[in-house]
Amino acid sequence: MIEKKQNSFAEQKAVLCGLVYKEQTEDLVNEYLVELQFLAETAGANTYKKFIQKLPYPDSKTFMGKGKLEEIQKYCAANKIDIVIFDDELSGSQIGNIIEALGGIRVIDRSDLILDIFASRAKTAQAKAQVELAQYQYILPRLRGMWKHLERQGAGIGSRGPGETEIETDRRIVRDKISQLRTKLKEIDKQATTQRKERGEFIRVSLVGYTNVGKSTIMNLLSKSDVLAENKLFATLDTTTRKLVFERTPFLLSDTVGFIRKLPHHLVESFKSTLDEVREADILLHVVDINHLHYEDQMAVVNSTLLDLKCEEKNTIVIFNKMDLFEKNYFDAWLAEDVKNELRNELRKRWMNETHGQCIFVSATEKQNIENLRTIILDKVKELYGIRYPYKTIFYE
Repeated sequence: MIEKKQNSFAEQKAVLCGLVYKEQTEDLVNEYLVELQFLAETAGANTYKKFIQKLPYPDSKTFMGKGKLEEIQKYCAANKIDIVIFDDELSGSQIGNIIEALGGIRVIDRSDLILDIFASRAKTAQAKAQVELAQYQYILPRLRGMWKHLERQGAGIGSRGPGETEIETDRRIVRDKISQLRTKLKEIDKQATTQRKERGEFIRVSLVGYTNVGKSTIMNLLSKSDVLAENKLFATLDTTTRKLVFERTPFLLSDTVGFIRKLPHHLVESFKSTLDEVREADILLHVVDINHLHYEDQMAVVNSTLLDLKCEEKNTIVIFNKMDLFEKNYFDAWLAEDVKNELRNELRKRWMNETHGQCIFVSATEKQNIENLRTIILDKVKELYGIRYPYKTIFYE
């Protein structure tokens, strides 16, 4: 079984496919495809066209209808398209049938695309093992439908046993690899747990949020560090932790992997150890891109993931980031300043009510309101130190 290659979509021509079914609207699916395009661009592909079809439910054999696939096939042939990406998860048999209908062109789904991005961005041994585990877990149930389209690695994998078919051999290889990776991750997790225990009595603060909302930029501003921050999805995979001291008060600040809609289940499972930083945090800083058209949906995705991690009851400060872009895009230039202030106040009032006063509006790139953010974090950290260690001095002299 061949392992995923990094940057396997670089410079490839891609088309995107989405299906309007159940309670989804065409506008919503269009928005989903915009995010899928961003994912494809993050992986290095160039998107040429989007195809959308309305159906009561996905076709069990080919996901989309025969006529739509013919339309896609003709477009791909005429424009020399390299890859077709579906926004929904496909079964192995669906992938095989679609490839056949499209004349042999490469076909992947959203989960496979996300896994490829994670594979290209994983740097540490833990992240690489986590992604590889998720990839094999993704492949295993799809082998029967996908096998004839997978490359073979050749010698070194293991010999075929007597009476075994090639698909059975592949299944055995994949299951053995999954077992090995799980054992490897258990050892890494033990080391990570020991490291976390060695951090002792410090209050822990973790940045969480949808991918590409500016968590790493805020991390850099607060810690004066150089965590990678760029306008791409999943710029940060490996958790970064820094020890900070605000006004003689020490605490730990961690930046974590961003969440996203339809994050592959196996990826969530394999990254749970990385997300232990979130589970063990005393304070969560939920960063939101308020300039995004569907920022409330993104907040819901993050809150749902925190619920899955049993972190919904933690002390949380919501940081509405990118206010500079929000005002640029949603405030008309001719508006009087008092009208702008009124709109700002209405926005703040709404979210202060919904977050019970635990929110702040900032612009990380413009460094707007960052000092107030520092003060809010410091007050919360001091409060928790007072509760946890009422008779002990943690503060630095």
